[in-house]
Amino acid sequence: MATASVNGITVGFDVLGEGPDTLLLVHGHPFNRSMWHPQLGAVREAGWRVIVPDLRGYGETSVVPGQTTLDAFAADLAALLDHLSCDGAVIGGLSMGGQIVMEFARQYPHRVRGLLLAATFPQAETAEGRQARYAMADRFLREGMQPYALDVLSKMLAPRSIELLPAVADHVTRMMLATNPEGAAAAVRGRAERPSYEETLASVAVPALVVVGSEDAFTTRRDAERMRDLLRDSELAWLEGVGHMPNLERPEAFNAALLDLLARSVRAHTIP
Repeated sequence: MATASVNGITVGFDVLGEGPDTLLLVHGHPFNRSMWHPQLGAVREAGWRVIVPDLRGYGETSVVPGQTTLDAFAADLAALLDHLSCDGAVIGGLSMGGQIVMEFARQYPHRVRGLLLAATFPQAETAEGRQARYAMADRFLREGMQPYALDVLSKMLAPRSIELLPAVADHVTRMMLATNPEGAAAAVRGRAERPSYEETLASVAVPALVVVGSEDAFTTRRDAERMRDLLRDSELAWLEGVGHMPNLERPEAFNAALLDLLARSVRAHTIP
């Protein structure tokens, strides 16, 4: 693990590969950068450099209590890229990570070479959802992460994945249990205030990929198709029998779609 001091915090991250092109992967809530382990070897073997950070409040990155909005997460990622002397990258995220990626594309469109959106959606939070997220943040601080982890495992993974992939279910559970409640609460409060990213997606001109599982408890087929239709150069990978963690539940299919996105990004940015 490497660390960088940016924006008043210490970010823990890994960098693999030394290729000319860079992929930045952003984990979801309440996980950490280890969720991307099944992707790292495939991306590195394709000749890419891949950066996987822990977000503010998660993993081995500093915890800042209170509220962490999506624009703060995006600013941390931009500062990390600056630290690594990286002007632009294909950037991808899952769930909350996908919404952070959308915010990054809103703030720093010139730094985005390609876009991966997995198990996420672009809509602004509803009034009911905002109330639920603040209640969830209070629950984290009151009870810790264990009750929540037990409650949501069956929503994070498809039932068949839990049955047939016990190591994956254990990994997902361990990530949730290891998350600092204050960091998780701050992120959930910030996510409650997120705007709509539909206009942002409509403005994206780089190659994009949307990946969603048919049994995702949080992202619907309609969400997936809406993102695909908004993004002018996009493809949709719809994975049957997969829940909210497609990169862990079906890594071969996820990696094939991701590598295709990376190849499209190279072609799009190659000067004739």
